[in-house]
Amino acid sequence: MIPTRPRPLCLLLVCFVFCAFNTASAVAGNPGVPVAILVNPYAGDRAGPLRGDDAEAMTRGGLEAVIEAAGGSIERQEIVALTEADLKQYGQWNRFGLASGHLADMAAANRADGLLNLGFYNNCESLMGMLGGLRHSVSPPARVGLVWIDAHGDYNTPETTLSGMLGGMPVAIAAGDGLERMRRQARLDEPLPKENIVMVAVRDTDPLEQARIEQDRIPQISTADVRSLSANLHAQMQRLSEISDIIYVHVDLDVLDPAEVSGHPLTVPDGPTGAELAEAIRVMFTYPKTGALGIASYPHEDDPGLLTLKAIQRMVAGAIEGVQERTL
Repeated sequence: MIPTRPRPLCLLLVCFVFCAFNTASAVAGNPGVPVAILVNPYAGDRAGPLRGDDAEAMTRGGLEAVIEAAGGSIERQEIVALTEADLKQYGQWNRFGLASGHLADMAAANRADGLLNLGFYNNCESLMGMLGGLRHSVSPPARVGLVWIDAHGDYNTPETTLSGMLGGMPVAIAAGDGLERMRRQARLDEPLPKENIVMVAVRDTDPLEQARIEQDRIPQISTADVRSLSANLHAQMQRLSEISDIIYVHVDLDVLDPAEVSGHPLTVPDGPTGAELAEAIRVMFTYPKTGALGIASYPHEDDPGLLTLKAIQRMVAGAIEGVQERTL
């Protein structure tokens, strides 16, 4: 385990350099892709606990060896923690927003230092903190693109949600459709442009949510596209590369074939296998502007044969291998 290193709350402002991860190994004098691991144990759903163990569990079981075998080196590892002052604040959503701000500060500093951010989260709400951090990792703020890999769109708003779960809203919130204060707490001061979003393997949406996705013309990459590494997958990555300065790839593990994530309560048939998704992620990270990976919702207490953990490790390896394949 790499020891936690405290980070300043101010953001380091540097000139944006494309293909930064091809040359960033000079940061610590180590070969390979320099990696920062960020763990956010906090969750925003008001019906559950403030924090849990799922996120940190993804970093156990040999992750460091997997990263090294893929050609990476862990240069920094941090766990988001609320301060004493934060904990005196009232409200689960409010506290989660504060935690998201800390995540954003860490992600911004890592990116500014030339490190590849690998985020591990209890659930998908942490999307906003990573987006905010990437946006403010440079000056002027970067244009960020989002590859959203999930069985669900998470594109509900407080007005359209049927469940009331914050976990069904983070993409919509990031895009400016509700809970503005929480978005701004995550340092995402400007909404994510909707044309900068691509959804991958989304196949279970609520009716009003689906109507919003269609109305906003959010591009889709299907499970079949993932399996075949189709022209559509490449076309969407190229399109995002043209309108973004940095692309963030986010995975909710319920996207997988249910056989590989049997402990998740929200599985949906016809998902990619871990190997298929890892290969697609490898391809995504060959695009030079793809600069961070986040993985959420690991049911670590119900993972028979550690099938889900192995899929997680394949995805992480795929991202690093993709960076290694880039050509200047």
